[in-house]
Amino acid sequence: MPVRTRRQGGGPGVLIDELRQELPDGRLVEDPHIAAGFTHDEAEWAPYGTPCAVVRPHTAREVRSVVRACLRYGVPLVTRGAGTGLSGGANAVEGCVMLSTERMNTVHEIDPVERLAVVGPGVVNDDLRAACAEHGLWYPPDPASAPWSTIGGNVATNAGGLCCVKYGVTRDYVLGLEAVTGTGELVRLGRRTAKGVAGYDLAGLMVGSEGTLGVITEVTVRLRPQREAERTVAGYFSSVVAAGRAVTAVGAAGLTPSALELIDRHCLAAVDRWKNMGLSVDADVVLLGRTDAPGPAGEREAERMLACFEEAGATWAAQSTDQEEADALFAARRLAYPALERLGPVLTEDVCVPRAAVPEMLARIERTATRHDTLIANIAHAGDGNLHPLLITQPGDTAARERAQAAFRDIIADAIDLGGTVTGEHGVGLLKRDGLEQELAPAVLEMHRAVKAALDPHGILNPGKVIGRG
Repeated sequence: MPVRTRRQGGGPGVLIDELRQELPDGRLVEDPHIAAGFTHDEAEWAPYGTPCAVVRPHTAREVRSVVRACLRYGVPLVTRGAGTGLSGGANAVEGCVMLSTERMNTVHEIDPVERLAVVGPGVVNDDLRAACAEHGLWYPPDPASAPWSTIGGNVATNAGGLCCVKYGVTRDYVLGLEAVTGTGELVRLGRRTAKGVAGYDLAGLMVGSEGTLGVITEVTVRLRPQREAERTVAGYFSSVVAAGRAVTAVGAAGLTPSALELIDRHCLAAVDRWKNMGLSVDADVVLLGRTDAPGPAGEREAERMLACFEEAGATWAAQSTDQEEADALFAARRLAYPALERLGPVLTEDVCVPRAAVPEMLARIERTATRHDTLIANIAHAGDGNLHPLLITQPGDTAARERAQAAFRDIIADAIDLGGTVTGEHGVGLLKRDGLEQELAPAVLEMHRAVKAALDPHGILNPGKVIGRG
């Protein structure tokens, strides 16, 4: 039966005492210095409050106890994984309970016959991939934060990654999940079978819901067989627009690369200053393509991709024959964001546009940077139109921050104008709520709110995020 909320008196101290009594030792974070590390994700400038308590449960039943305690006292509950998010979706609400799933990090099952894995939400993405590899299997979603981000967080934001241009995003791999709803019920959604259409896709609904509809306690994901070794094609371009034309050419040629990533000169220079890789000497923009098609088919696809790069105006392009060199280029792509963070506060965009609109969107971003006198670096999952303009300011420069925020809004408006969306994989969180309202019709927003009200009728789950205010 659903738990009735009754806002008992006594304040947060009584709630904390109750949590201390109900949960095993070590679940409640008592040290305020440690607790402070759980208050926000990596979204620059997204506001956050001070929680009244931080808990690190180990089991679904412990999660349910926390949710039910929050219901009894009418206290908000915010769930977080590794805190690598970039939209403020895991930021503390003032006076909330922060629930970290980091200790729920067991790979419960890998089934080579059914090609699925059952994991706790705190399992790190790369750890799951390594465990699957031992069985000759592969879990495709690979966000740039894969060495640190968790499966629960990936599910909460429907994370993508470098290979999603060919293999899809997290939603494409979630078969089922277990979650605690906003009424305090522990439920299983979805299935383990390869097919199933019994009822609404409630498991799919949870994917991308950013902790506003339930607390995910277990995830069942589909797996693929290990793939062939990839071939890498690299191209240097004189501008992001020229590289964007190459992206369009790859799509027009009917190619489906296993990755197609863009890194501009600002990102290359930042990585060079940090890691001394020497990448920014010869190129203003690097476009990295990969194919994992087997045998001669892979060779033909690499050759056609190379031709697309050259015909689009690459100043240099080649198929890499050195796997170590190729891996270093992709490592630079993953290092771009942390390298830029070393320069100053970074406001990260996450727009997605149709592939044909990539050159125009990149051109508009450049004009926005000039118009607002803001340094904007560009990395992109270019093959599926998911662009990550990175707006960089100097610490303490209020005027620069205001200009960057204006540029942020213009980029969102341009993406919508080109038929795109305000977020491809980072989520709405706090930073994109206005953008969501621009993108969705009022009737569609009301449908979202109706779903929220049905699954979280007391409004305790991550309030104020995605569609909420407060």
